[in-house]
Amino acid sequence: MQSTTKLIPLAIAMAFAGSAGAQEVVKIGHVAPISGPSAHLGKDMENAAHMAIDELNAKPFTINGKKVTLRLQPEDDGADPKQGTAVAQKLVDAKVNGVIGHLNSGTTVPASKIYNDAGIPEISPATTAPQYTRQHFPGAFRVVASDEKLGSILGKYAANTLKAKNIAIIDDRTTYGQGVATEFTKGLKGTNVKVVAKEFTQATATDYTAILTSIRAKKPDVVFFGGMDSVAGPMLKQMKALGINALMMGGDGMCTEALPRLAGDAVGEGRVICAEAGGVKGPQEKVMDDFRARFQKRFGVGVQLYAPYVYDAVMVMAQAMQNAKSAEPAKYLPELKKIKYEGVTGTIQFDQNGDLKDAPLTLFTYKGGKKTKMDVIR
Repeated sequence: MQSTTKLIPLAIAMAFAGSAGAQEVVKIGHVAPISGPSAHLGKDMENAAHMAIDELNAKPFTINGKKVTLRLQPEDDGADPKQGTAVAQKLVDAKVNGVIGHLNSGTTVPASKIYNDAGIPEISPATTAPQYTRQHFPGAFRVVASDEKLGSILGKYAANTLKAKNIAIIDDRTTYGQGVATEFTKGLKGTNVKVVAKEFTQATATDYTAILTSIRAKKPDVVFFGGMDSVAGPMLKQMKALGINALMMGGDGMCTEALPRLAGDAVGEGRVICAEAGGVKGPQEKVMDDFRARFQKRFGVGVQLYAPYVYDAVMVMAQAMQNAKSAEPAKYLPELKKIKYEGVTGTIQFDQNGDLKDAPLTLFTYKGGKKTKMDVIR
């Protein structure tokens, strides 16, 4: 009895010692479409999140002087709003400390309410719909430009630089597609451009013959498409088959490295002009090039589109935690609001709505089957 009694305090002491020595784990959720037509973009994003987490852990990562292990919890929303809200609730139930995602505006907007209700900060590396931050959720941020800027600049570019006279507009009925098409239309106001057709398709459609045949009769100079590359590529093929010689314009959803593969020779030489809701120039180009080289070396594939923005979003969230000396959402959220971070994609600061301050926009075309930068606009 006496020896057993002596062992009890020792066992308790050892238990406390083990607890004290246990390393804190901070969970960061990441959501993107890892299945479906946009899976190549989702995987690009997930890879970048893993890369950022692994680099932070290797330093090692500390909060308030204590070593912390960051753990990524990746989820697939399939670019579907219902699946998006389901995985958002899954991450809330898992008590993640923050979320990076989603890709599509149609999944981000409904999921953001779930994160907001749970008090979990979310940084989207890809969502461009103005609606996302117009909800005024205190924990909703983005590291790319919104469609309000992207669509407006593309509209003015079509009118003032391309000197287009007749434009046809197509969208895919998603939150993103309709949103960027609407903002593009606003950008045409006050110009001499005539919108000769407004058509729509579905994000899962494969045959656009009927709407393209209708558009062909109206002889547009430009066809603007609001949607993703998985639709834009086949649409370009069908435009070529029907003899529609108009330029195609679009936003970041179709402005990918994969578009030439999806469109084949229909991508043409300078026949597509699109805008990425971000971009760098000058000395910052070397920083971006170095990131792309590291990404290529690690994963054996090049950056598709959003990887640099995901990487920076993770780094910004981690920096806010360090600044706050806490990974608790309520404690590091104020630091997110006032952060100034020099990232791969440039300087990241947020305005009062959670939008990126002084957000850049990059115009691209395709030449020789490759995405080619034209200009960075602020």
